[in-house]
Amino acid sequence: MQVQDLNYASLPWIQQSDSLSEAIHRLEDEQLSQLPVVDGAQYLGVLSMDVLLSVEDDHMLVQQLVHHLPKSAIRPEDHFLTALHLMSELSWSMMPVVVEHELIGVIEQTELMNTVTRFLGLQKSGALLVVEKEIHQFSASEVVKLVETNDVQVIQLNTQPNHQTGIMQVTLRLNRSEISDIISTFQRYEYTIRFFIGEEQYANELRSNYDNLIHYLKI
Repeated sequence: MQVQDLNYASLPWIQQSDSLSEAIHRLEDEQLSQLPVVDGAQYLGVLSMDVLLSVEDDHMLVQQLVHHLPKSAIRPEDHFLTALHLMSELSWSMMPVVVEHELIGVIEQTELMNTVTRFLGLQKSGALLVVEKEIHQFSASEVVKLVETNDVQVIQLNTQPNHQTGIMQVTLRLNRSEISDIISTFQRYEYTIRFFIGEEQYANELRSNYDNLIHYLKI
């Protein structure tokens, strides 16, 4: 799914000719942490509240900070996971969408997380299972076979190798919610069960941890 398939937010932006005090008021009024900076429609970068509060003279113009602003952005044809990855790396709550240096919109974090939910099929019935195996012992065909021996189908399979630990993490979307027999099968074959959402919901700190969800997406 590409960025152009998502809903762009009508977030405000700030002109480089505006003062820093105007930018602060805009951020406070809209309860935002970042604002895109433009010159007309040309995208110049992202101004954050942290940067604004670090400047003593709020009568300065935004253009005096432009050369120091991060200029990360995405294009409409980029995959939405690219936007999610950048947003996570930068700790931004939105990501500017730019075409030929022109700001055409902004993707908010909430829209990306809703897209993740649809991408993983979390709104549908079925289980989400995350297992781990040593990289040199990992086989995608074995993983699928172990699932299918329980008369269950793999709807989606994502992998993330960690070469420092030598562990391959595998995220599975399955077409059945009750997965206790599948979990037992993986444990018999010495897979580590890292996380799951099935018919029986177990408390797990990873479930609500945004950074770990990004990790599961295998970006």
